[in-house]
Amino acid sequence: MWNLLSVLLAVGLLTVLIAWAKVQPLIAFVVAAMVAALLLGVPAARIPGVIEKGIGDLLGSLAVIICLGAIFGKLIADSGAARRIATSLIDTLGPRRLPVALTITGFVVGIPLYYNVGFVLLVPLIFSLVYQSGRPAVALAIPLLTGLSIAHGFLPPHPSPVALVSAVQADMGKTLLYGLVVAIPTLILAGPVFAMSLHHIRAEPAMFRNAAAAPEGQLPGAFNSFATALLPVVLLGATTLLTMLRPTLAQPLAVLSNPLMVMLLCYAVAVVTLGFAQGRSVAQVMQGPAEAMREIAPILMIIAGAGALKQVFVESGVSTQLGALLADLPVPPLVLGWLVAAVIRICLGPATVAGVTAAGIVEPLVKSSGVDPNLMVLAVGAGSLMCSHVNDSGFWMFKEYFGLSLKDTFRSWTLMETLVGIFGLIFVLLLSAVIG
Repeated sequence: MWNLLSVLLAVGLLTVLIAWAKVQPLIAFVVAAMVAALLLGVPAARIPGVIEKGIGDLLGSLAVIICLGAIFGKLIADSGAARRIATSLIDTLGPRRLPVALTITGFVVGIPLYYNVGFVLLVPLIFSLVYQSGRPAVALAIPLLTGLSIAHGFLPPHPSPVALVSAVQADMGKTLLYGLVVAIPTLILAGPVFAMSLHHIRAEPAMFRNAAAAPEGQLPGAFNSFATALLPVVLLGATTLLTMLRPTLAQPLAVLSNPLMVMLLCYAVAVVTLGFAQGRSVAQVMQGPAEAMREIAPILMIIAGAGALKQVFVESGVSTQLGALLADLPVPPLVLGWLVAAVIRICLGPATVAGVTAAGIVEPLVKSSGVDPNLMVLAVGAGSLMCSHVNDSGFWMFKEYFGLSLKDTFRSWTLMETLVGIFGLIFVLLLSAVIG
């Protein structure tokens, strides 16, 4: 009982440090890990080594993949490919189907782009459409931002799903395929369907009064933009499907199905198709990676800190106890994983923090229950998106960009994120029943 109480105290301390004291997350994780180690009886002399091992083990397998994902997404954004994807979908589907076009845009652009980048990049486009069509801004924005959010929480190569895949020893390709199956119906219900109830909310986006006049500039072609942005999904999905259908191909396709090799190849292709082929110089193309590294550094630090806390749980033996306790509860393991992430999300705020923190808690549950680890990644991802509120930066970005009251932000943004979390879990459970 004392060990489990120690885990709760450590997570509670982490919550206080991040949410109330505003301590930098890496420092908060390390302090919480040290306190947990002392409470759990880890010898003081071993604590630094345990923390270093946790940070090294988790970052060692993830850092390059996440960094490559960041610079790939940065090139998609800087080249104008993301904007071309949006304008192509809107032109193809027509003004009457703007919510559908924006839903697809958010999801497609959200696969290579990190959430905050996609938000800042595409919000001006939303206001351009608002002033052209006269439609309510919130009702147009929610479908697009739902797509960005779902990709951020469910799909590799985003940091939280990648960290979860590593923690529970899931398969990146299968997680991606299952994630697409779960994401599409969740996206439809929480995006355009839910947005139909938001037409009465009026936004006052003063900073974008002239957004409609903003020039698009020289953009890459539609096929080039779509093909390059979706290349990681195509490669990982295709190789996974082939190896599932023909197991004898697993060895020959091992290199192409490796996430590190996939992201490296996709970035190399993007450098050519969205860089050199568009007349950009080497210096211009290589300017993006430096900026992307600065943007991704805080997320890497969060993952590093989560690795330290997780390793303390493993070294102390409490991880095994926690897994046995959770497995004995009369609640399905996938629901438990979702619930753990949801509670951490509500307490701490950022979805990435919620996902990677939950990973250390649900890892022993996966081992003790025998649940499909790929589905656990998705269940935790859905839980990590639940109930965004005042301790989440996304909540405030949406409120301030759209000039909304707190009430309307809760009614639109928070409810959308909650629906994503609930429907995500429902479709994960349905998929679990189907694949049995």
